[in-house]
Amino acid sequence: MWPFKKRGTGDHTPNETRSSGSGYTAAIMAAREAYISGASGLAELTGTVQTCVTLWESGIALADVEGTSLLTRRVMVIAARALALRGEAVFLIRESGLIPCSDWDLRTANGVPTAYRVSVSEAGGGTTQTALADEVLHFRIGVDGVTPWAGQAPLKRARLTAGMLNAVETALAEVYETAPLASQIVPFPEAPQTDLEQMARGFRGNRGKVLIRESVNVAAAGGPAPAQDWKPHDLSPDLSRSMTKESLDAARNSILGVFGVLPGLMSPATTGPMVRECQRHTSQWMLQPIAALMAEEASEKLGTPVTIDTMRPLQAFDAGGRARAAATLVQALAMAKEAGVDKSEALHLVDWE
Repeated sequence: MWPFKKRGTGDHTPNETRSSGSGYTAAIMAAREAYISGASGLAELTGTVQTCVTLWESGIALADVEGTSLLTRRVMVIAARALALRGEAVFLIRESGLIPCSDWDLRTANGVPTAYRVSVSEAGGGTTQTALADEVLHFRIGVDGVTPWAGQAPLKRARLTAGMLNAVETALAEVYETAPLASQIVPFPEAPQTDLEQMARGFRGNRGKVLIRESVNVAAAGGPAPAQDWKPHDLSPDLSRSMTKESLDAARNSILGVFGVLPGLMSPATTGPMVRECQRHTSQWMLQPIAALMAEEASEKLGTPVTIDTMRPLQAFDAGGRARAAATLVQALAMAKEAGVDKSEALHLVDWE
């Protein structure tokens, strides 16, 4: 019999409850699909994104960490890649060190995480553990006020640009794969198919040679020879009219800007000073703020002051400018001493700590 009962009129048969297509199950499946396909699902495997991710990994891996030995360079590399592609990274704090988590679920109180259920990847299959918030290091960037416990990847915040970059690169890949590039049509008088195939084989593979073919006075290609005789017609698509280069460059520069990398770093005409300025910009305005957020989280969970500095190892400063500033400062202190001015007060006037 059909297992579902009809609702009776006089009895107390409970109502049957089913899951709709837009209900909780569908939302969970969509969220899981988005997690598997990536934080944004687009442009995560392009060379531009991987270049930016590598810069993040290298810059944070070289950072000076003081106050703890748990934040090893291996942990910093894993955290940098997770932050770049997912916007957040979770590590379990154990005596053996920090254990990276592949997936997690959390519980909050007043928007602050209180407990985690994390999945740890193993060679023979993952395991699931439950831990309190104090046992977990949760690094996140791009935090929204609506969900302060979750981070957002740069590509997720620039979904339109990432989609354009992915669409343009996919279209170009299809063009170079299927379009008849460097193919030409050469008009020829009416001839048997065997003669045409033999002539086509004669043209093929003769690079750098002069091929001489005898023609006849016929109306080939719409006109008598030799006015329209043997005039080839190119079949290669004209990509310049679709502005693929401009679209690709604009999307690529926007992706670089989202990751904190100046587009001038990838310019073919870039120079040494521009490269150094791009490196300083990436370290000062992107990597160092992330390092400060990571240090704040580590200080809170590890119970000891932790500092992370990316500026000194990357030499992300103007060495000549620093030398001139130091010389000017020493000269100013000497003049203040001669004039009898308190040097601490003089430094405070120019906001120099």
